[in-house]
Amino acid sequence: MTDKKEAVQETATEELEAAAVEEVAADQQATNEEDDVSEVVAEEIDEKDQKISELESKLQEEENKLLRVLADFENAKRRNALDQEALVKYKAQSLMTSILPVLDNFERALAVEVKAEEAQSIMTGMDMIYRNLVEALKGDGLVEIEALDKEFDPNFHQAVMTGNDPDKSSGIVLDELQKGYMLKDRVLRPSMVKVNE
Repeated sequence: MTDKKEAVQETATEELEAAAVEEVAADQQATNEEDDVSEVVAEEIDEKDQKISELESKLQEEENKLLRVLADFENAKRRNALDQEALVKYKAQSLMTSILPVLDNFERALAVEVKAEEAQSIMTGMDMIYRNLVEALKGDGLVEIEALDKEFDPNFHQAVMTGNDPDKSSGIVLDELQKGYMLKDRVLRPSMVKVNE
């Protein structure tokens, strides 16, 4: 009986050991499967994170492009508005530039001294026409550039001669040979002047 007991105990021990080995093997397999699943899940998460990063960078690029296009559009709109404003502001520039020689001729004609009574009345009529024309042009923004006894300014004056007047300082305009004009804040024609040395 003792042998049977021992044999039964041995068998039971072997069965327990086998069950323990099987359990350890099953645990090991489960751990391996969990590791495999964890690795697969980690790889999937990495792939998704990478795709999200790529999509975010593409979205950022597209947003930057959109902002540049909007900025270009705003700049073009502002330039167009400035061009329209300048067009309205200086619409009469070409007309006034072509009328300036007419003003010069009126001034030359009015500078002539006449003695005959008929010529006096013609000169009076011409003077009235000249004044009306000047007033109409001033109403559209024509401004005469002051030059005589002013300091020479190359932005508004064109020096064609020099002179020497000891009573005046150097760089003062001694004589105006041709009047200069501006349209609002733009020079149409600079004054032709004689400048003191």
